[in-house]
Amino acid sequence: MTVFRPCIDLHDGRVKQIVGGSLSDSGAGLRTNFVADQGAEFFAARYRADGLGGGHVIKLGPGNDDAARAALAAWPDGLHLGGGIDAGNAAAWIAAGAQKVIATSWLFPDGAFAPARLAALVAAVGRERLVIDLSCRRVGAGWCVAIDRWQRLTSFAIDAANLALIAASCSELLVHAADVEGLCRGIDEELVAALGKWSPVPCVYAGGAKDIADLMTVDRLSTSRVDLTYGSALDLFGGSLVRYADCVAWNHAVAARPARGRR
Repeated sequence: MTVFRPCIDLHDGRVKQIVGGSLSDSGAGLRTNFVADQGAEFFAARYRADGLGGGHVIKLGPGNDDAARAALAAWPDGLHLGGGIDAGNAAAWIAAGAQKVIATSWLFPDGAFAPARLAALVAAVGRERLVIDLSCRRVGAGWCVAIDRWQRLTSFAIDAANLALIAASCSELLVHAADVEGLCRGIDEELVAALGKWSPVPCVYAGGAKDIADLMTVDRLSTSRVDLTYGSALDLFGGSLVRYADCVAWNHAVAARPARGRR
């Protein structure tokens, strides 16, 4: 079944929840929903204590390396690390404690997919240690991958053929629906259903989740093949729509089911 995947989004060295579409190189127009008083290590330790594996730590721009290392030190081999990952630094982040590394923008130089770069990442850390972030924006009737903190649209479509191509070289996909990220106005149900149908490997969806019932919705739409991340809606991040304790309880209930009922 679908489970809750926790996150730690880092911006300027602090844990934040940001409206995804407002990120830019200049910082102008940035819309921030939440800034934590605690450091990244607090959230990593909390997830560890609650048994929430497979969470992602995302560095949104420069100035986040120290915070990322603190999170990884609080839960060695328990979190996935993304943001600025390339073939030159991926192995170092694994050595720093990341269970897996998450790559995105580096794979699309000049906005075009570079298979040689993906092969270099696999050579650096291995397929099982690699997550590919195919975060996207809606284009017409479909979606295309968006890079550089979701500012730049590529020509790489989210479709069955492209997901199969990427999945052959990684162990998991992470997909933020950038158009609804941080807005707490509902998930992109069409995208969730498509990911459930097309992704050959485990997949995590993020963007717009605003109710604990969204876990059941994602489970139904994806036929139990996509997991869900909550951000700004979560009370752990200052939200009022979803209780973190309910997400933990959901995951524990899923883990307690007979094996045939799990993903």
